[in-house]
Amino acid sequence: MSAALTNLRLRGYWRSSSSWRVRIMLGLKGLAWEHVGVHLLEGDHRSDAHRALNPLEQVPVLEWEESGVRHVLTQSLAIASYLDARVPEPPLLPAAALDRARVWELAEIVNSGIQPHQNSRTLQRIEALGGDRGAWAREAVAFGLQALEARAASTAGRFLYGDAVGLADVCLVPQLFGARRFGVDVDALPTLTRVEAACLELPAFQEAVPEKQPDAF
Repeated sequence: MSAALTNLRLRGYWRSSSSWRVRIMLGLKGLAWEHVGVHLLEGDHRSDAHRALNPLEQVPVLEWEESGVRHVLTQSLAIASYLDARVPEPPLLPAAALDRARVWELAEIVNSGIQPHQNSRTLQRIEALGGDRGAWAREAVAFGLQALEARAASTAGRFLYGDAVGLADVCLVPQLFGARRFGVDVDALPTLTRVEAACLELPAFQEAVPEKQPDAF
């Protein structure tokens, strides 16, 4: 039997969509953790201490102890894969290979196809080059969510892939929050907003919302 995960600590930012994903995952898995706020607007992520944990100067960072050894893991989908392997119930991914791949596909539309375009570093660079960061974000996020809506139309049940909540849903809810911040018309995404409402009926999603986090302001 594997050793227990102890002293879980999540370093994140209340409004970070990637940090939000991990909060939902930990809640779904029934794990307790300590919240450590990393204030992105004040530059905490650029400190030497944080850079030692994540050279990309990003959140989230998950830390824990196992058999007396301290571990650090970054990148929300890598964290999802690890948590699913160590705490199998409830699963974030289906058992069948093709079903797993389909859920990964939906999650990656958000993770690699949408979220990087709204990342603060990306938006700062757009602005530095003379572009309109708000217009860029709205266009990129809307395009990605339209793709996700089209894909989900053939996979969704109560949730994005059938009737079991999973990794794709974990990615969806924070992304729709970001879409609204950037002025995207989410009413044009009926499948996604219907699934979002189903997710927000679950305690793990309710407790993970930004306004309930200790560092929210």
